[in-house]
Amino acid sequence: MKKKWPVIASIAASVTGASIAALGYTLSNKVMYIKRKDQQFIFDREIAANRFKLEWYESVPKEDFLVSSINGYDVSCQMIHSVDSKNTVIIAHGVTETHINSLKYAALFARLGYNIVVYDQRRHGATGGKTTSYGFYEKNDLKAVVEEVRRKIGDDAILGIQGESMGAATALQYGGTSEQLFDFIIADCPFSKFEDQLQHLMVRDTPLRSPYAIKFIDYFVQMRDGYNLKDVSPIDVVQNITKPILFVTSLEDTYIPPKMTENLYEKHPENSRLVLFEKGAHAKSFNEQPYDYEKEVLKFLVDFNISYVPNNYVNPEKMLQTQ
Repeated sequence: MKKKWPVIASIAASVTGASIAALGYTLSNKVMYIKRKDQQFIFDREIAANRFKLEWYESVPKEDFLVSSINGYDVSCQMIHSVDSKNTVIIAHGVTETHINSLKYAALFARLGYNIVVYDQRRHGATGGKTTSYGFYEKNDLKAVVEEVRRKIGDDAILGIQGESMGAATALQYGGTSEQLFDFIIADCPFSKFEDQLQHLMVRDTPLRSPYAIKFIDYFVQMRDGYNLKDVSPIDVVQNITKPILFVTSLEDTYIPPKMTENLYEKHPENSRLVLFEKGAHAKSFNEQPYDYEKEVLKFLVDFNISYVPNNYVNPEKMLQTQ
């Protein structure tokens, strides 16, 4: 009987190890392979909400192009030639979305005198990539897009980046670690540290409360995708950005707490501005108050001497009042 105990113990250890590994793969899968929204669903949603101005979009010239990423795949991009200018804004969407979601900002920037580039982030839409990494690998894709757009528009044109949620976190991580070929960033509801963001969502949405759960996930993400969660941290690099930043969030955001945006602003108070909107769930500041959002963007561009009010500019709120 005694001879059987080592065998039983070995089996029990193997079963326990296999269970732990299975749990680690399951939890890390939720991070690396987060479920994405269907592009047709995004299109229909934006049309129904009257945020995607289809008639305007179809009336302006567009150019589809691909950019090769150092990560080993092509990034799918589209340039919207909305104005007679070289000034351009690159818009980076959030996790689970595609470039279709970015188009809600297109008419805004067109009114302010900018052409627009939208693109699909890694593993979203038509862009390659096996996993989602919340800015760790995505910042390299954005770097490639910025370099190509700068080549297209020349060194004298103004080039901005607007990012929403993961797109904002990507923009800040790119801006803080690369040559700054851009002239400004608008960071809408970014997380400050991805570890803290995961912890917040675990406490909010699951029975898991211990920070050791994050360390457990981190081990499997590092083993499977080659990076540590602590390396996905805009707040560690935001102070390296020398160009103006507009930080935007809404006080009703429970997905990425507004305190994270405030902390990022506190790390970069010089040459930046923080706008806290009263209304709006996560990434919905523009959806809830589009006219006020546009006013804040315009004020930022003018106050920081980035660009000026176009001669033909009319705030859309005033246009509606005269109709």
